[in-house]
Amino acid sequence: MPWIGSVKEAKRAASSWFNMASLPPLQLAVLCLLLALAGRLRAEPCNAVYWGQNGYEGGLREACATGYYKYVLVAFLNQFGGGQIPQMNLAGHCDPNSGGCTYLSGDIISCQQDYNVKVMLSLGGAIGSYGLASQEDAREVATYIWNNFLGGSSSNRPLGNAVLNGVDLDIESGGRAHYDDLVRYLKAYSTAEKKVYLSAAPQCPFPDAHLQPAIDTGLLDYVWVQFYNNYCMYSSSNADTFKRTWNQWVSVNVSKVFLGLIASPNAGNGFVLPETLINNVLPIVKRSKKYGGIMIWSRHYDVITHFSAALKGHVCPDDLSFASSMRIKQLTVI
Repeated sequence: MPWIGSVKEAKRAASSWFNMASLPPLQLAVLCLLLALAGRLRAEPCNAVYWGQNGYEGGLREACATGYYKYVLVAFLNQFGGGQIPQMNLAGHCDPNSGGCTYLSGDIISCQQDYNVKVMLSLGGAIGSYGLASQEDAREVATYIWNNFLGGSSSNRPLGNAVLNGVDLDIESGGRAHYDDLVRYLKAYSTAEKKVYLSAAPQCPFPDAHLQPAIDTGLLDYVWVQFYNNYCMYSSSNADTFKRTWNQWVSVNVSKVFLGLIASPNAGNGFVLPETLINNVLPIVKRSKKYGGIMIWSRHYDVITHFSAALKGHVCPDDLSFASSMRIKQLTVI
């Protein structure tokens, strides 16, 4: 029998390949299980969101509990490299540099275990003091991140003992040097038992001024491209430039590329209304097999505008594969 490779095919299997009423009980049970799995996968969110830069955006656990996000990027570790003591800024939430944010460990674990959300540490941001002076500097920063946020150990972990899923690079200043080295050192900590996920948030002009060497390593899992505050952001009069730039980004050596968006016109330039995204923009980006979903700046603005809620059910890739290594075979009922 043909492979069942998508939700649509699973539904067609129920209506076209079988007369369900005549199926043996065990075969019918297997088919129902696969259809239930398809529905569950279809319900999974495909959004990434930045959290941590406004104290009025609500808690981390609260963000995960909405069901809108698959990835939450805790922003930012905005001081590192060049011999500096690493510092984290979580705006109005708490002070991670004085031990005031260790309570977030419970939120992180809840996000991961209760809501199946990957929680990642984001480095950089628009404001900060960061940069890598050498390959050795990159190695030292990677070691610090491993011991203080990932699977290593330290007596002074800013977010408590929870182990984050990975690291995001939102590098917007300080040059591009040695971020490829940082990516290699971080990836070296990844194991089959505990993967370290890596992502980057380049500006949409291609190639990115700060992150391209890191992206070109081929070691990143996700790239969320910021299609705002730049000439390549979408508008009805700029659709051709947007398409051309998007096609450049999906050509890079990475598994999934996400469309980065602002959730409010107050968040910057390039806000796109949800209905415009649904009707005009998402159909363009979904043509690529590398399309993974959207990235949202930020949780604060999303709370205000209900941007994610307006897009629910429209963001994920249309051909959401499941059970790609399974066949439904004729079953023998004993």
